Amino acid sequence: MDLIAGRGATIAELARAIAGRAERELEALVAVSSPSGDVDGAEAAASVLVALLADESKIEVERVPCSSRDHAPDLIARVRGSGNGRIALLGHLDTVVAHDGHRPLHRRGDRLVGSGSVDMKGGVVLAVAVLRMLARRPEAFAEAALLCVMDEEWRTEPFAHTERLRNFDACLCFEAGQLVGASEAVVVQRKAAGTLLVEAHGRAAHSGSAPDRGHNALLALAEAARLVAAHHDPAGPDRLTAVPTILRCGDAFNVVPAAGELFCDLRADRLAAFDDVLAAIPQEVGGARLSATMQRLWPGMDSGAATARVLEGATARLGSPIVASERGGASDASHLASTIPVTVDGLGPRGGRAHAPDEYVLVDSLVPRAAIALALVAEVLGVDWSAA
Repeated sequence: MDLIAGRGATIAELARAIAGRAERELEALVAVSSPSGDVDGAEAAASVLVALLADESKIEVERVPCSSRDHAPDLIARVRGSGNGRIALLGHLDTVVAHDGHRPLHRRGDRLVGSGSVDMKGGVVLAVAVLRMLARRPEAFAEAALLCVMDEEWRTEPFAHTERLRNFDACLCFEAGQLVGASEAVVVQRKAAGTLLVEAHGRAAHSGSAPDRGHNALLALAEAARLVAAHHDPAGPDRLTAVPTILRCGDAFNVVPAAGELFCDLRADRLAAFDDVLAAIPQEVGGARLSATMQRLWPGMDSGAATARVLEGATARLGSPIVASERGGASDASHLASTIPVTVDGLGPRGGRAHAPDEYVLVDSLVPRAAIALALVAEVLGVDWSAA
């Protein structure tokens, strides 16, 4: 039985074969520090990814422009088939961890701990494995493509690949997986997300001898933060969360601050829910001018109805439930769900502490998460993995 070829094996056997390689492949990918926006790190991560794909000569690799300027090009790996159906696999190679905080992968009990391991290099490793197996079954589809972007963690410009993948029949995104109760779950609903920037322009003055001659940018931004937080209503009709997160202001302890900026994180079921927050920021507070703009907007995602039958069929193939769930965090799957209704997210391994120094993947999650991905691919494309 050739497990690597993906013929004559059950989904469970193939999932175990994937997991058998995943740990060392994840170690290689996490060894590269690739903070968002760092071109050299992104290129090094892309080189590792190309090496992981090199097993299969049928896989074509292309570099395409990134959505964000001054970033390394994104990577698309494709397999052309002779059958019907197009499936897109989606991931990102950038992390939020700066070079000086990067930690290579190491095993700690039942955890694989390392920077970017669960968000989302662990998911990328599983997506690569799925594409390699599909490369051995080209009769089952017309095209399979893996898109790995370099700017997911801090993109402020429109997503560049929606039109490129518009004609695909399904999208599987490999952000981290989760449990609902004791059952493995995937993500079919995400909130819209926005980053609100408030800039203050005041007037400097000596804070001891002439404080009232200044216009205090810090006090203006504090009032803006209060107004934003007043819109926080997670139990409301739009489930809006409005959280001030970063405040930068002032240059010296004895000077009335003349300029500063405030960042706020907004999440809701609808992008339109952010309009009232933006409108609540006044143009002036205490003589300091305020300007408010949305730095990035990510659409929401709700593919529950469109994916229900696919999840039901994949559950039957797997022999255990795959539960549809929601998540508050943003993902590139939301950009594609508007044009690819059958979009399922959260296919990566389970883990925790994303963006933190002790970020980790659970070793025991690799087999069940690989099995879910294979079952969904089989249901979308009609692949019979067990056929010799």
